[in-house]
Amino acid sequence: MSWTYTTLLALLIVLLALSLSPEADSAVVPSSTGSAKDPQGPLKRIFMKEADASNFFRQRSRRGVKSQDEINIEQRQVLAADERKREFHEEKRNEFENYAEEEHDEQDERTRESTEQWREFHYDGMHPPQEYNRHSI
Repeated sequence: MSWTYTTLLALLIVLLALSLSPEADSAVVPSSTGSAKDPQGPLKRIFMKEADASNFFRQRSRRGVKSQDEINIEQRQVLAADERKREFHEEKRNEFENYAEEEHDEQDERTRESTEQWREFHYDGMHPPQEYNRHSI
């Protein structure tokens, strides 16, 4: 139970130190009424008038009709994303096919080697080797 009191006390001390520090006052927005109504310099480009803002949000409402340019741009973005997905999956499929082919070749080689070893071990010297004694297919 004492650790909660120490944690609470530490947080209270940090909050008190932050509220009394001079850096906290420099982060406060000045309350002059002239600069809020008529921004100047780069702020003029960031903020827009209230009428323009309401028109912007009215145009961008959920049921707002999109222009043909916006529809075309969105369609191009969807097609580009589909193309990237298709290329990605094609690359992954090719990688897997190469891996499977190499694995198959290695398995064939191991099987061939073990078959040759078995034939050499079991060859009695009386008959021709198995390879030459096969029926032609």
